[in-house]
Amino acid sequence: MPKQCNIEAWINSLINPKLFRTQSGNRAKMTKTRILIENACYHIYARGNQKQAIFLKKDDFEFYLQQLKRYKKKYSFHLYGYCLMPNHIHLMGKADIPEKLSKFMQCLQRSYTAYFNNKYGKVGHVWQGKFKMKLITDDRYALDCIYYIETNPVRTKLVRKPEDYHYCSYLERNLGSSNKIVDDFSAR
Repeated sequence: MPKQCNIEAWINSLINPKLFRTQSGNRAKMTKTRILIENACYHIYARGNQKQAIFLKKDDFEFYLQQLKRYKKKYSFHLYGYCLMPNHIHLMGKADIPEKLSKFMQCLQRSYTAYFNNKYGKVGHVWQGKFKMKLITDDRYALDCIYYIETNPVRTKLVRKPEDYHYCSYLERNLGSSNKIVDDFSAR
């Protein structure tokens, strides 16, 4: 429940979540709450601010992957698929502790923002708002999601075949690449 809010105002805000009044009479805006489910997989995605490129050079992709590996270990995030596109990212996975999913993404995105702004002499946002995520409800959807993520470079005509794109999980999952970032999907 929001700070300085009486129960009646909070319940009314659930009915009309756009605005509610605090005990002092001030109007306050509720933020969207993420509902996380234990042992659930999510399709997570985020794009560059104003749809701009966020990976300009090979080193940028590699830094993000390095940070992804670091933070997935720190926050016990199981990564089943990913794709880094020039202006957005896709991840599919789950967190051992659902409440740590947001912290995992926050640290990952902030570390890349600091790197990007420092490297290119920029300031401000790299990402367009908060990351988005969709609950993966069954195995069929999970397989479709991985397929969607890994074939994104083909659909956008960056490459002809998914194995030609080096910044997605396709090579590791299907051809045994040595990246070792992705976790075994069948063990989930």
